[in-house]
Amino acid sequence: MSEQITITRPDDWHLHVRDGDFLQAVLPDTAKQFARAIIMPNLKPPVVTVAQAQSYRDRITAALPKGSSFSPLMTLYLTENTLPEEIVKAKESGFVHAVKYYPAGATTNSDSGVRQWSKVEEVLEAMEQCGLPLLVHGEVTDPAIDVFDRERVFIEDQLIPLILKYPKLKVVLEHITTASAVKFVLTADKNIAATVTAHHLLLNRNALFQGGIRPHHYCLPVLKREKHRQALLDAVASGNNKFFLGTDSAPHPQSLKENACGCAGIYTAHAAMELYAEAFDSIGALDKLEGFASFYGADFYGLARNTSQITLTKQQVKVPSQLQYGSETLIPMRAGEFLVWSFNHES
Repeated sequence: MSEQITITRPDDWHLHVRDGDFLQAVLPDTAKQFARAIIMPNLKPPVVTVAQAQSYRDRITAALPKGSSFSPLMTLYLTENTLPEEIVKAKESGFVHAVKYYPAGATTNSDSGVRQWSKVEEVLEAMEQCGLPLLVHGEVTDPAIDVFDRERVFIEDQLIPLILKYPKLKVVLEHITTASAVKFVLTADKNIAATVTAHHLLLNRNALFQGGIRPHHYCLPVLKREKHRQALLDAVASGNNKFFLGTDSAPHPQSLKENACGCAGIYTAHAAMELYAEAFDSIGALDKLEGFASFYGADFYGLARNTSQITLTKQQVKVPSQLQYGSETLIPMRAGEFLVWSFNHES
């Protein structure tokens, strides 16, 4: 008899859906499973104003499959030119739910990011005052720092001083990858939380080199040692409400992944909940999946929990070897391989 679980419909608190034909291609995967998602603003050009966020939101809702109830939760891209007045407008808009910090040059389309915290002090003060969360890509970009240490160094050198200076600022340390990040979140005040991806729960850095270079396992922050993966599993299995679901599903055309200088990002939206269920099941923590996926993020953002449900069944399903991505192709996680769990339906 197959094992089956039914949970409150989840939300994705970190998602890339791109724009144009790419948006049309990937959005249905997320809308099928999730009620809401925090939409990343790193387009070209980036989403830096409330007006641009509203326009992007309109494009997303127009691309939804007919009858979908999915709601995009918008963010602004923090730059050194962001004004405190824009933060107030964002909070008052009702549809902008956070501001995203990218260290300049850290990841995809991050060239407009912040180089000096001193340039955004008034903006951070405005965010602290109005309760708008800061979403942090937590890595330093100094080429002298080993790529596997960049999250830890960022926390020690930049994030800890930041929260000491702005103690009431709500901060989400996104897509955490290390035991250092887990420890930081656990010991920080209740206004500090973290998202965890399915791929960082399921893969360690060996996955980058299985049978040769595996470009579709390359992401930022990069996969870490097994001890760090185990620390992430322990964190989500604990049921601590500071850790919640954020896929960081990041689609790129196959041609830009299988490249001399390939893009960072793993596409998981096609099977997000199946992959999370596998991770939680692997450590006997399926009873903790609902809180992680459906409750804690909504609580942190001050939003109502969802009332509908989804059902997952422990049944193998083969993943397509590639997906259509506009005029390009997209290679999803587990391409040509099997999922342990299958998504059944929403009720």
